[in-house]
Amino acid sequence: MGILLANIVAFGLPGAAYFSPLAWGGAGVAAKTAWLLNFVFVEGRMRGLFSALFGASMLLVIDRADARGENGVALHLRRMFWLFAIGYVHLYLFWWGDILTHYALCGVIALFFHQARARTLLAFALLMLLVSMVLNTASAAALFAAADRTTPADVAVWNGFASAFGVPPRGELLREIAAMRGSFGEAAAWRWQHATSPLTLLPIVAPDTLGAMLLGMAGLRSGFVTGRWSRAAYQRTALACVPLSWIGYAAIGWHTMASGFDQRWVYTGSLVLSLPLRMIGYVGYAAVIILLTQPGGRLAARIAATGRMAFSNYLGTTLLMDLIFTGWGLGQFGAIGRAWLYALVPPVWALMLVWSPAWLARYRYGPLEWLWRSLVDGRPAALRS
Repeated sequence: MGILLANIVAFGLPGAAYFSPLAWGGAGVAAKTAWLLNFVFVEGRMRGLFSALFGASMLLVIDRADARGENGVALHLRRMFWLFAIGYVHLYLFWWGDILTHYALCGVIALFFHQARARTLLAFALLMLLVSMVLNTASAAALFAAADRTTPADVAVWNGFASAFGVPPRGELLREIAAMRGSFGEAAAWRWQHATSPLTLLPIVAPDTLGAMLLGMAGLRSGFVTGRWSRAAYQRTALACVPLSWIGYAAIGWHTMASGFDQRWVYTGSLVLSLPLRMIGYVGYAAVIILLTQPGGRLAARIAATGRMAFSNYLGTTLLMDLIFTGWGLGQFGAIGRAWLYALVPPVWALMLVWSPAWLARYRYGPLEWLWRSLVDGRPAALRS
């Protein structure tokens, strides 16, 4: 549910608009306010939660397989192989922002830590945070150094960053919009030429993703994500982490706006200064979610069902967004302003909360969870409850 809130702009607008409202989708007060609210309360934290829960669930699957006398490591590697294959199809045929291929590759790396204790996992998670900050700081330094654009190399660096964090040439934006509003084949061809390869993305983003996965694994080992901590401990965690994250992001966001969304500060704010605040924030959000769902109730049960079908809901959301934005659907890509895009989120949340428990009342797995399990096992899994 949070991933949709984070990604709705990337579904409906050209890629550069994700980080900068000046790129497309309106540059007025409403668009900038929507950007700031998303930056302060959402940006990075939902992806961090998703990555942490991926790490925790990965460890849970391995531990349970080992307890049954199976080879948990082999099972995990088969799961990552098929996750990569499904994500590859998702990336090039349906949406350029796919994260599944990246998670599959990072999941293989995280396997080396599956027997580590909680403290060791936490230490390596913090180390990955440091590595990510160092790498992104080096990229930011290169961007600042190229700002004068006095050499062809500087121009290439500046324009390369502009494609994702600034304002690309209008012709480039119009070509992307035309491709997304075109046929299924035209959109797929554009993604094939422009979507970032999973292998290219790996060395850039892997430290950040791996750090979140390791933190999630530490959360499982310590009992944090399974609700074993005291209510007071979760309250302290939430009160310490959430306000700090919000205040820090608000300061960065305000500075980014004051700079006129200078792409140097868009990049530095989003991928350097916010990194420690991101980790602090999604830990705090996790504590809040656990507090809100204990004791359980009808809403908590619906959210749990939605979580059990996270794979189906993630890919199902892409199909639904494609029906709204691409040419083989309603063709609204680039046509709806940034602020109005968020109006699409609550109805989709409601759909997830309705269909997920209804499906699981009859079946053991979500449809794509069933497909993934069947591919991993090499035979159709029992679907009926």
